[in-house]
Amino acid sequence: MFEHVEMAPADPILGLTEAFKKDPNDKKINLGVGIYKDEHGITPIMEAVKFAEEKLFQREETKGYLPIAGTDDYSIAVQQFLFGADSSIIFSQRAATIHAPGGTGALRMAGELLHKISPKSTLWVSDPTWANHKGIFSAAGLNIKTYPYYDEKTKGFDFEAMIAAIEKIPEGDIVLLHGCCHNPTGVDPTPEQWNAIAQAISDSKLLPLVDFAYQGLAVGIEEDAIGLREIAKLCDTVFVASSFSKNFGLYCERAGALTLVCETPEVTQKVLSQLKTTVRQCYSNPPAHGGLIIATIMNDEKLRTDWEAELAKMRERIQHLRELFVETLKDLGVQQDFSFIKDQKGMFSFSGLTDNQVQQLREKHSIYVVRSGRINVAGMTSSNMPRLCNAIKEVLE
Repeated sequence: MFEHVEMAPADPILGLTEAFKKDPNDKKINLGVGIYKDEHGITPIMEAVKFAEEKLFQREETKGYLPIAGTDDYSIAVQQFLFGADSSIIFSQRAATIHAPGGTGALRMAGELLHKISPKSTLWVSDPTWANHKGIFSAAGLNIKTYPYYDEKTKGFDFEAMIAAIEKIPEGDIVLLHGCCHNPTGVDPTPEQWNAIAQAISDSKLLPLVDFAYQGLAVGIEEDAIGLREIAKLCDTVFVASSFSKNFGLYCERAGALTLVCETPEVTQKVLSQLKTTVRQCYSNPPAHGGLIIATIMNDEKLRTDWEAELAKMRERIQHLRELFVETLKDLGVQQDFSFIKDQKGMFSFSGLTDNQVQQLREKHSIYVVRSGRINVAGMTSSNMPRLCNAIKEVLE
């Protein structure tokens, strides 16, 4: 049966990690996969998470299945996180949330549901976008096209081109947006631009699907939700895929959520029923532990305060690394201007390094970067910065 099967190509991002692990160089640096590292190169467990787990351990009485959609505590916590605790969307019961296995699982469930409901619709993604987006939605059966987003000349957001493209997208199609910390570019719209984007999507009668994987890692928890909230204000229907891998450090727990907002509570419940059917056919019901941790933190005032403080330190450290990276390159005499990296947000930056330069970094210096030139700033440390910047200087010359 399997004699004809060929070896599949390695994942462009996770495959880098496999190669990194096999590299014998004790000074190797991994700036590929999007994982936060502390100054010691370790992905730490947040203290608030540890305390929440202790609480869960003491009160846990069963390992029984969760409902198909997960728990109500988790769903409400996610909705408040997205829209604000006093949101009319929540009180009017226009929102419904399922606990999904990670942000990837949430995106895939959105894709499966949207293809079931509207099989002829096209999904539009930014150019560029996260490498796995096209794979996820193609596997769900959706047709995929791109809209312009990044301006290589300015190393910034091509707002006018994006708006012009949205205005030409056929009614009923789906537009995938990055809620904040755009992956891979690190370039986000301003609040005013978000308002214009939301208005254009509403006027064109499109369905916005927001990939929200980094809330709290750009400017702040509330500030990072401005784009989503502008969209929810102007669009009757919105889908949001959340990931809590980064902002809670729950990478291996696969804690994600898919939230849908429809025009009325009745429509929301009908769409939710179809989503539950989709979940039942794909993975039946979700993993519990990550969602229980998040709900515990969000519903405990002290734990939430502690978590927010830890998240702020992570965000500030990433911004410091951006500034240190730019300053170190400049101090080494690198002529190319990398100052744009200080203005980008979140864990990732589009460095401008070419495929050939990325290959040289890996082969000559054991520094692993995605072929597109996307670098994980959160993988840098102050101790490996000189070696990293010297290597970049060499491949640029």
